[in-house]
Amino acid sequence: MPRARRSAAAAKKGSASRGSRASTRADSEASEDEGASDILSHCSSASESVSVAEEGSGSDSQDVLSAQEQQREDKLKEDIDKLTDKSAKTRVTALSSMRLALSSQVLSDFLAERRVTLTDALERCLKKGKDEEQSLAASVLSLLVVQLGSGSEGEDVFHSLRPLLVTILTDSSAGVAARQGCASALGLCCFIAAADVEDLVSCLCVLEGILTVLYAENNGTPPPTQQGLVCAAMQSWALLLTICPASRIEKTLESHLPRLSGVLACESVGLRIAAGESLALLYELARDLEEDFYSEATDALCVTLKQLATDSNKYRAKSDRRKQRSIFRDVLHYIESSEYQAETIKFGLEVMYVDSWARRRTYGLFKDALGSGVRHHLQYNEVLRDIFSLGPPAGPGRRSNQSHIWSILPPSKPELKRGAGSETSARTFYRRLLSLQESAVSH
Repeated sequence: MPRARRSAAAAKKGSASRGSRASTRADSEASEDEGASDILSHCSSASESVSVAEEGSGSDSQDVLSAQEQQREDKLKEDIDKLTDKSAKTRVTALSSMRLALSSQVLSDFLAERRVTLTDALERCLKKGKDEEQSLAASVLSLLVVQLGSGSEGEDVFHSLRPLLVTILTDSSAGVAARQGCASALGLCCFIAAADVEDLVSCLCVLEGILTVLYAENNGTPPPTQQGLVCAAMQSWALLLTICPASRIEKTLESHLPRLSGVLACESVGLRIAAGESLALLYELARDLEEDFYSEATDALCVTLKQLATDSNKYRAKSDRRKQRSIFRDVLHYIESSEYQAETIKFGLEVMYVDSWARRRTYGLFKDALGSGVRHHLQYNEVLRDIFSLGPPAGPGRRSNQSHIWSILPPSKPELKRGAGSETSARTFYRRLLSLQESAVSH
């Protein structure tokens, strides 16, 4: 201490007259040293207390998170139990709660443990329920498969409930909302959990059967009550086409390309848009098989697309006109130039570029199923990250290394449009695999 050093220097001078004062000062300094030691000891103790408090705070936060997770699981357990309640209102409420929970959280482990119980409960809701309950049950089924994935667990759930989905979808006496929900669920579940090409082609044929309503009408417009159903069936059908073998794509081009163009004249904006996006997808799939693909109907189709891309009819809602013009400009641009206008999807610290009509259809259907929770699932759901080639989920505080992934690369470089490692290459490989399966089945 400074005062102690000064006291020691004075003592060395040997001044008799200041001896007593030096002694007194030395005693005083010793007292101050003891006080300083006490202060330092107190500060050290305080620091240790702060450190312990910080550790306690972190532990408390973890405890809070664990408690919240436990509450969510307890709520889900209650909802699963309520699916077997005698009251239809109680079952509908439970299904709505489960749909919200599964779309906003990743609960694959929890759901895998209760897969059999939940499958049985959903089967009961689909069999015994009415329109709203069946529609909600189909939505929850889709979300369940999105969480379980393409392994044996997801396949088992899909194979158990697929017959019911097909039965409701093809039953003209069933509720329209129920049939529409089953159309969406059939496409999404088959896309994720189809075990072989037979499953894929079977689901595709069922969905094509719904589209015959479009082709049967003179102006391509089904009754207003069925427009949502036909639109959902078309979107699911288009999704499954993205993983079909080449032989199936060729048959689809022959049978659907001419007739689908006629749907662009229908009165429903939703159906016109779904048909336009499906036509762009068909051209993309055809050009994957044959780079210079050209159809005799292409010129007439482009004329129709130009009209829709500049449509200014006042009897249509302004928002409908704006959406229609935007989408049909993209469709026309692709059919004329084979160039897709890439979209950017941001989630967390990651960015994904959707750079094909096939990937747009895939992302669109997952977005419809998951709603606002789609970005959370893109970050943490391994099933979606595998489908979109995003790699494993990033750990806390670190960013995924995804420089090699097609879907997060900007498509400005020519080699990324149709080059190695692109989505097209992956899809072509999958088609070849399915073609081999198809050949094995035929023999």
